[in-house]
Amino acid sequence: MAAIRTILVAVRNPDSRRQPGIEKALHIARSLGARVELFHAISTPVLMDLDPLRGNSLAELRREALALQTRKLEQWVVRARQLGVRATASVEWDFPPHEAIVRRCIRARADLIIAECHKGRRVAPWLIHLTDWELLRASPVPVLLMKNGRPWRQRALLAAVDPSHAHAKPSRLDALIVDQAKQLARKLGGVLHVMHANFPSLFGLPLGDPEVDPVTLQATFDQQKRLDRKAFTAFASAARIPRARRHLVDADPVAAIPRLARRVSADLVIMGAVSRSGLKRMLIGNTAERVLGDLPCDVLVVKPAHFAKRVTERIRGMRVVPQQPMLPLPV
Repeated sequence: MAAIRTILVAVRNPDSRRQPGIEKALHIARSLGARVELFHAISTPVLMDLDPLRGNSLAELRREALALQTRKLEQWVVRARQLGVRATASVEWDFPPHEAIVRRCIRARADLIIAECHKGRRVAPWLIHLTDWELLRASPVPVLLMKNGRPWRQRALLAAVDPSHAHAKPSRLDALIVDQAKQLARKLGGVLHVMHANFPSLFGLPLGDPEVDPVTLQATFDQQKRLDRKAFTAFASAARIPRARRHLVDADPVAAIPRLARRVSADLVIMGAVSRSGLKRMLIGNTAERVLGDLPCDVLVVKPAHFAKRVTERIRGMRVVPQQPMLPLPV
């Protein structure tokens, strides 16, 4: 795993007076010895009908908005330099936000994206697609989603792996997860725990086959759990993880990962994610997305090597929409 040298910090709202997320990101960058680019995408639609008598042209509005938001981010560039962090700021008219962040990440050659996690709950991971989830799917580099603005105090890290590949992740992804976690633990002076939720996926098992009785199905499940246990032991040994910090949990990862994160007082959970679609996505789901809402701490999502870019490189610019006609009031 290459060292993290450049971090793109996605700033959701430069207008906020308090920015605990930016402050936290700067401290992380200082620990990693990385430079930072503070980035904000202006994605709010602009009404086409501006008042020409006041000189409010689209070009003027574009320039003024860029200048205003840049000035606000530049204040945090000064703060970064006070902390000994090399920093720059950039603002662009672009939309949607997750694509704008990925486009800027590619141009800045960032090794990591840090973004604040949106608040709120989701009905189901395959029904609602907010910026957080789309960013996880589209980004070709690791994404650190901050659940809160609290600084990392325990410096405990929890890496969640699946060496049996029961949840359809690429075989190399677990090694990338642990390599990234080790790098962070070393830079932060933290303690690394590694876990595997030993809960084989039902996808691919002969469900619904009249020739397969429940006893056979249970035997298949138990056999897979034994294989998973051996695979995790071999993986953890090869990665030189101390026995006291290996955690094999016989539970669904959606429940097991947040529960163990609380038990070890983790400041950060490192896990992998792959983008899926269609029936396979509905049956398997995406563990990273489903876990995120219940995690008590920040999460770093690592992507497979050579992950394909999911966005176009062309900046969309200002989004101009026509003025909506006013409806007559009911008589």
